[in-house]
Amino acid sequence: MAAPEAPRLPPGTRLPRHLAVVMDGNGRWARQRNRPRSFGHRAGAKAARTTIAFCLREGIPFLTLFAFSSENWRRPREEVSGLMRMLLAALRRDVAELAGHGVSLRFFGERSALPEAVRHAIGEAEKRTAGLDRLTLAIALNYGGRWDIAQAARTLATRVARGELDPEAIDEATFATALATTGMPDPDLLIRTGGELRLSNFLLWQSAYSELYFTERFWPDVDDELLCSAVLDYARRERRFGRIPATEPMP
Repeated sequence: MAAPEAPRLPPGTRLPRHLAVVMDGNGRWARQRNRPRSFGHRAGAKAARTTIAFCLREGIPFLTLFAFSSENWRRPREEVSGLMRMLLAALRRDVAELAGHGVSLRFFGERSALPEAVRHAIGEAEKRTAGLDRLTLAIALNYGGRWDIAQAARTLATRVARGELDPEAIDEATFATALATTGMPDPDLLIRTGGELRLSNFLLWQSAYSELYFTERFWPDVDDELLCSAVLDYARRERRFGRIPATEPMP
């Protein structure tokens, strides 16, 4: 029996150019099934592949996944080690297939704390997929929004100290070029799974005008139906960026 066809968005749906996701709930999903947290992380990897395939199919050109925050080092050592092993295995297994689909891989976050093997695999994946432009898949790894803003400030301060940049020339656009996401548009739609209603230090600068979509569903349960629902909800919203609604008369 053939697998059922994945649900599709209606033709003409207004799509986000950049979808960002806080992938939350792997541990709780596993606990509900009396399984170890590692079981939930493996199931979460399948949901990530579903989301990548969704973006490729629907034509969303930028996807950012929050894979490991700078605060996640506080988790048990064995869980962190297991996550790093999973990431390394995924990079060795999936990069060729992603490249074949035109996916450019990009990683951002503080790399110095990552295991050497992971750092090497990340660098190789980025080199192998450089220049591909069907989908930019960004993985936030050992990332924090406050770290991102602080490192951008240090970068610009260094340029000022060297005489390369006039402090008066630093505006929002200049600052954005020093962020980890430079060259990418800000997220239009940010999805968080797992029922929590916060950003958890993810893309703090970049998500200033993002549309937020929260769901109680745990990350391993995310499927095409939920992703379609989130994008359709986004498409119905009026994005004003500080302007008055189009239907409201001017004073």
